[in-house]
Amino acid sequence: MRYVKVETILPDNLIREIQKYIQGEYIYIPSENNARKRWGEKSGNRDFLLKRNEEICSKYKSGYTIPDLAEEFFLSIDSIKKIVYTRDR
Repeated sequence: MRYVKVETILPDNLIREIQKYIQGEYIYIPSENNARKRWGEKSGNRDFLLKRNEEICSKYKSGYTIPDLAEEFFLSIDSIKKIVYTRDR
């Protein structure tokens, strides 16, 4: 989140209206719900984890053991179990 000077984005009449309620403090104006991105979409982490989890499931189905997958992907055995036993795959 970055700060922006209000004078650069809002008209003077709107600034004066806001000043009736708050002066000299920071306020947070959230994005509209339909404009929000889900966690990791902007950075690419979501796609990375989805691909990694698909690879883990594929290897598990082809015979890799859970301990082997945990070691290969540097995850705990419980994390691997959560990935391979998720029903929506």
